[in-house]
Amino acid sequence: MFRPRRVYFEPEALNYPLGKKLLKMFRSSNTPVHFTSSHNRVTGIPGRGPQKAYYEGKHTLVVGIRKTSKFQTCRPSAHYQLPLVTGCPGLCEYCYLTTNMGRKPYIRIYVNIEEILEWAQQHIAAREPEETVFEGAATSDPVPVEPYTGALTRAIEFFSTRSHGRFRFVTKFDDLDSILTARHEGKTEVRFSINATPIIAQFEHGTPSLEKRLLAARRVREAGYPLGFLVAPIMVFDNWQYEYSRMFAEVQKVLGGTGPLSFEFITHRFTQRAKSHILSVFPRTALDMDENKRRFKYGQFGYGKYVYPPDTMAELKEFFTTQAGRVSDQATVLYNV
Repeated sequence: MFRPRRVYFEPEALNYPLGKKLLKMFRSSNTPVHFTSSHNRVTGIPGRGPQKAYYEGKHTLVVGIRKTSKFQTCRPSAHYQLPLVTGCPGLCEYCYLTTNMGRKPYIRIYVNIEEILEWAQQHIAAREPEETVFEGAATSDPVPVEPYTGALTRAIEFFSTRSHGRFRFVTKFDDLDSILTARHEGKTEVRFSINATPIIAQFEHGTPSLEKRLLAARRVREAGYPLGFLVAPIMVFDNWQYEYSRMFAEVQKVLGGTGPLSFEFITHRFTQRAKSHILSVFPRTALDMDENKRRFKYGQFGYGKYVYPPDTMAELKEFFTTQAGRVSDQATVLYNV
């Protein structure tokens, strides 16, 4: 569970029962409480210099309301993002949110959950009779703040009654007990972001181990949820085949080697802007960001990024697709990029 050092409230958030509840709870726990005119422009978070600013931002929670009813698209994961939370308390060195959320990447939660779900229903209705899929973790990891919001549980139960809507989210965290008894009717897919143990240990600071994530995945499967794994970012390093083979063996060991599983594979990539920002926050990082070893490619949003060369990408695709097939007799690879 995420425990912030400070909390900011938008005044409008107090018009909602959840906002009032959270204000009372944080004040009673002696957590410093402040107010801000907008959850998009928060001033007063301490921290001079890139490293201190980053860490203080990661320990700040902002409670606000979502005002925009239009949802962003979310390919290839889903049709739309479901904006329940923004940000993540994890300290992963490679994370793109490090670049996109400013010098002080605070975590935002929204108290108007019912309105957000009403807007989701409008998006569903606009595409009927086709099914519409929503991603709940496009710009966040919603699990660490679930004890405060209950947003995942509410969304899961909302989608359980939608004939043309489905929900999915991914997490690196293992505190999922609160959703295990939610009514889901198989309409929500829970995925876990996993990686080889050396990658988790070296770059995914402040997150649970692979073992803890897999044990949580087993509990999720036992609760009847569709289950999947996002392996990202896949990195090429010394003995990468051996270490990733060990990762897949652990998945098979914990889950038993049977049953439906989805896999999504995303290789490591970076932009020049991301590299500069990462180096300012993690000056001693061991991330491989040598442009000379990569291929420059324009992404779907128009900016350029450095990806592995075609031969390496082909090797990775073959390796990971084969490994997924060995993990379960019902494994499905959704995409490999």
